[in-house]
Amino acid sequence: MPCPGPELIVIARKPQILMLSVAVAAALAACAKKEEAAPADAATAPAPAALELKLDESSLPGVNRFQLSDLDTTKDACTDFSGYANGKWLAANAIPSDRTSWGAFEMLAERSTAIQKQLAEQAAAHANATGVEKIVGDLWATGMDEAKANAQGIEPIVPALKTIDGLQDKDAIVAYLNESAAKGQAFLFGFGAEADFQKPDTNMAYAFQGGLGLPDKNFYFDADKKSIRDEYVKHIAKVLELSGVATADAQKQASDIMAFETRLAKASKSREEMSRDVSIYYNPVTLADADKLTPNFSWTKFFESQGVAPQEKFSLAVPAFHQEVSKMLGDTDVAAWRAYLRFHTIDGAAPYLSDAFANESFNFYNKTLRGQKEIQPRWKRVLGTIEEQSGEALGQMYVKVAFTPESKAKMETLVANLGTALKARIQNLAWMSDETKAKAMEKQAAFTTKIGYPDKWRDWSGLATGRDSYYGNVQAAAEFNYKWNLGKIGKPVDRTEWGMPPQMVNAYYNPLQNEIVFPAAILQPPFFDPNASDEMNYGGIGAVIGHEMTHGYDDQGSRFGATGKFENWWSDADAKGFKALTGKLVAQFNGYRTDAGQAINGNHTLGENIADLGGLATAYDAMKTATGDTPDPKTDGLTRDQRFFLNWATVWRRNFTPEELKNRIATDEHAPAQFRAIGAPSNLPAFAAAFSCKAGTPMVRTGDQQVVIW
Repeated sequence: MPCPGPELIVIARKPQILMLSVAVAAALAACAKKEEAAPADAATAPAPAALELKLDESSLPGVNRFQLSDLDTTKDACTDFSGYANGKWLAANAIPSDRTSWGAFEMLAERSTAIQKQLAEQAAAHANATGVEKIVGDLWATGMDEAKANAQGIEPIVPALKTIDGLQDKDAIVAYLNESAAKGQAFLFGFGAEADFQKPDTNMAYAFQGGLGLPDKNFYFDADKKSIRDEYVKHIAKVLELSGVATADAQKQASDIMAFETRLAKASKSREEMSRDVSIYYNPVTLADADKLTPNFSWTKFFESQGVAPQEKFSLAVPAFHQEVSKMLGDTDVAAWRAYLRFHTIDGAAPYLSDAFANESFNFYNKTLRGQKEIQPRWKRVLGTIEEQSGEALGQMYVKVAFTPESKAKMETLVANLGTALKARIQNLAWMSDETKAKAMEKQAAFTTKIGYPDKWRDWSGLATGRDSYYGNVQAAAEFNYKWNLGKIGKPVDRTEWGMPPQMVNAYYNPLQNEIVFPAAILQPPFFDPNASDEMNYGGIGAVIGHEMTHGYDDQGSRFGATGKFENWWSDADAKGFKALTGKLVAQFNGYRTDAGQAINGNHTLGENIADLGGLATAYDAMKTATGDTPDPKTDGLTRDQRFFLNWATVWRRNFTPEELKNRIATDEHAPAQFRAIGAPSNLPAFAAAFSCKAGTPMVRTGDQQVVIW
């Protein structure tokens, strides 16, 4: 499934594996368990001095709050609400040169990153650090040692490249794929544990499509992406040349690799297909049947090579893709396989090698694909790696200095109020039968909420890091995380685990556990402020809470029941009515165009648009209940309702580079921010009333154009 959440903060990484992500985009990696165990000799050896973490608040970047001065009063809220609310701010806040977008989410991400930097520096400087502080400190210290990385050059991956050069036949290729996967280095497909769609209390093994270097299969075929394909081939050749391959050979291999990936792309599902039909991920098969499907690749031997006991069944998603890989093992020249494996080994390691490799990775994946002008400073890139490889370890430190019990308590009240409002909305639906309403309310009552950080931290004992090699530490963490994940296959689901670290500015809904999750870092303005007035919090985090709840009832989340089981709990008539309503929302977003004339894909973004619409409507109802009969203070001359909708728009203020906007429209399940600012409010009569909008203006959708779902 797509990453379900209010918005995705994109970290530019090579999009090699498209994996199941019911909880977060980087699923099947590391989540949460228990606190690290003490060393065995702790009873006899004096305990090292504990690290007392400190935070210098004065050096942190600011947050993005709604201000009256932000309003562009030359624009009409009923005609151009996004421009009215955000136009002045967007004009005054250019995208930093090391980013491809800039807005409320990015500003909070900068603040979170600045906090993480202080913590990582303290961990790295702490003598005899243990536990999570040692892991974070080692990754930080080796990552920041630019001189050592440059001196080592390609040396850290030379053993792997030599092994690849020695592969002489199909059997050797398969053996290498298995051996690499066991180290957490997947080339052609993702593999890991996730809850069984039919038995959501038990984890099963899943295998997914992958193997592509470009963001989506369409990048290999669409006419308007030819220039990107051409640049990708140049990038492949450049990477190979940096590794020592002669120019002519590098160009030939680059052409072969592009043909190799294009063949994989033809057999792949697109991101849009995967996001709009979650059943694609669930295809239970026996090992014997899977072996018959891919005669050149034995799944029985693969399980054995990964240390996973034979399973009664596992999910082989997109079987046609795996069939094609099997065919390629039989009919593709071994030299092409070697070239493909060599390139992706280097390209995947590039961010952790010398500047020459890191800069070439940036030039294609960030500059060409996304329009980023300058590479991020090394410290930001290193923190991105720490979050990717040991995010919850760093999060355990983060919440000690950056999250208060008071914030958690107020969030619990907000969640409870949103739940009550959602229940009332379901009860009052005119288009749904009582039978289906009962099932929908059963699901609402079963929501689990997680706020701030895990109650039980993951156990990181067994991950050995040091100060010798940045790449070595990264690979050790990757292998550790992969094996930790595989260890869950066939075992009960641990419902205490989190799919995002506390320092991530985002939120999510997990349909297999029917849970809504709000990491600590998003609980700041403009989303949440424990001291803010009700309309600001309900227009910010309240709408996010409602958004995540409504994901349980979007076009895919609604296919899971109260227990997380993949099942149909709808009557036929209600399902048909729901389809008609969501079709109207698809049409609404299909009608939006960017300033450059690019069309928004209403089908690809449907799940997020349903969640926005239901979430904002539910948050408004909850706000009205919370404020009751109290007088409207009309702060700065604005009514309570106006401020509610204006804070919603503040959340969605965001500038994009042209390349990033084009890339997002092609790949992201979320509509661009400016359309999220206007899409849901234009369907709510409360918005029209708040700004005295007349029928016929762009922000007032009436009759058949108005969309009311949840």
